[in-house]
Amino acid sequence: MKTTPETTILDQGMSRRNFVAASAVAVTALAALPASASAQGAPRSSVNSAASTPSALVKLDKRSPQLWQVTIANPPFNLVVPEIVSALHAIVQDMDRDPEVKVIVFRSEIEGYFINHFDLSKAQDFPIESTEPPVPTWTDLVLRLSKSPVISIASIRGRTRGGGNEFSLACDLRYASLEKALFGQPEVGSGILPGGGGSERLPRLVGRDRALEIILSSQDYSAHDAERFGMVTRALPDKELDAFVQTLAARLSGFDKQALAGAKAQVNRATLPPDTDLLAAYTEYSQSLAWPGFHARRPRMRKLAAEHGPAELERQLGHYIGLAN
Repeated sequence: MKTTPETTILDQGMSRRNFVAASAVAVTALAALPASASAQGAPRSSVNSAASTPSALVKLDKRSPQLWQVTIANPPFNLVVPEIVSALHAIVQDMDRDPEVKVIVFRSEIEGYFINHFDLSKAQDFPIESTEPPVPTWTDLVLRLSKSPVISIASIRGRTRGGGNEFSLACDLRYASLEKALFGQPEVGSGILPGGGGSERLPRLVGRDRALEIILSSQDYSAHDAERFGMVTRALPDKELDAFVQTLAARLSGFDKQALAGAKAQVNRATLPPDTDLLAAYTEYSQSLAWPGFHARRPRMRKLAAEHGPAELERQLGHYIGLAN
């Protein structure tokens, strides 16, 4: 592959070198972690083609040739680390090449959390696809997931914010525990912009005004409100969630693959945002990391984490973001 340092993304004047460096930082609420979890200095450039490397944090269970289940487990908060990004990307690539799989279910093994925001202590190692122009592996992951002929289902039990929420938005169907699921986009309250697809997908799901409320307020939203807004497909009592998802997944996996994929492609044609919009958003997010408002809020969040503990901060992140402003 020929690398040209002056290659730009969407003609916005960002060089490949700067884009790769900026893109290695998390897609989510960067100020929301304590000092021990904050990235120090400029992130290193990281080029990774998401090779199929086994991961203890992402477990793939091929329950049948037609139905796969993926379980994410990175205690204590299910933060997204580079290993998870690469493993999920590799699974999605593999399922697109598989002639038999029709349905994939994503779930969490960590109590209280589905897929959370990015782990900043690993920020400099987040992978970038070695393409021209370069594309963050996370962005490529969510684009592939939404376009795949395989039907993706998120079984959401626990908190999902920032990049984790944007991953669930990229899934075709989202089912949430009424008692345990919480949703949020905490970026704006942290002084930065979303960059993983939330700003592009939410307006198409919930409408412009509700998308603005979710993004601008940086609040946590219950599963009840998420269902009422249209952010999730359905919210169910926690005791019914697993059985409902398993029954639906098994039903769909018995249908004809060509019909499933064709119907999804028709709906995609009417609903998906352009790829270039997600790439533009990631570039804008990366540039927002230099904004003074973001840097002013980081020490306030570190102070709150020191006072209340990281576990409490993560549990009520939307609340504490409000206190930091």
